[in-house]
Amino acid sequence: MLNWFKVNLQYVLPKHLISRLVGKLAAAEAGAITNWLIKVFIKQFKVNMDEAMYSQPEDYRSFNAFFTRPLKPGVRPIEENDDILCHSVDGTVSQFGDIVGEDLIQAKGHKFTLSALLGGNPDLAKPFKGGKFATIYLSPKDYHRIHMPIEGKLTDMVYVPGELFSVNPLTAENVPGLFARNERVVTVYDTPVGKMAIVLVGATIVASIDTVWAGTVTPPAGKHVTHWHYEDNEGVSLAKGEELGQFKLGSTIVVCFEPDKVEFADLALEQVTRLGQPFATKLTAQAD
Repeated sequence: MLNWFKVNLQYVLPKHLISRLVGKLAAAEAGAITNWLIKVFIKQFKVNMDEAMYSQPEDYRSFNAFFTRPLKPGVRPIEENDDILCHSVDGTVSQFGDIVGEDLIQAKGHKFTLSALLGGNPDLAKPFKGGKFATIYLSPKDYHRIHMPIEGKLTDMVYVPGELFSVNPLTAENVPGLFARNERVVTVYDTPVGKMAIVLVGATIVASIDTVWAGTVTPPAGKHVTHWHYEDNEGVSLAKGEELGQFKLGSTIVVCFEPDKVEFADLALEQVTRLGQPFATKLTAQAD
């Protein structure tokens, strides 16, 4: 009964308004109040501050600065083997597997389509049909910067307006089409394993989705799908392990690959992931 209430309450709450109000609070430099909030959050979610470049709550002027805290150099070594893709984030594996036609698994009994996820553009979705995907959930205690699993050149970015449901496991199991329903930022790259899409999915109280090349993409929330295509001389080239963006408050990423390009490296549902650790292997390398 309690879980039913938690899920269904989200349908009636003004999620965008709540998220923007929380965003203003998170961005505020409120001195002792900010420090108190950070300390409560660290205790409540058992955040490991030993890994942070700045380990004391007083080191952060705003909650956002704390939430997007950088890590100490060397804490997340990047897999050096060029034939192995590394994890993009600290998080937990929500789902993974084959894209069957256009369908991706959200949770038991729920699917969503590739075209819907990528903003309704069939041309953008076409390379990934029959490919592979992985969905990684970032919990409140996790490091919230997103990095490249392999080197790549940005070709497209799409802002997709939408809802701001929670993306926790309970909601994923009960809200149909969740990841193709929430506000999100789609990023697409040319890589040594073909096209790769990394979708940054917004959620309740996610105050901002940022990329390193465009800064803050949302807020403000838009009313229309917006597509940026980058020509060869415009695209941003990013190295394996390089940061591509960040969430200000937690969320989820969905990573998509073309068919017959990669094989996941011993992924399992609810597996904890760490940035830089092995994620997938190039199929050409396996053949060799």
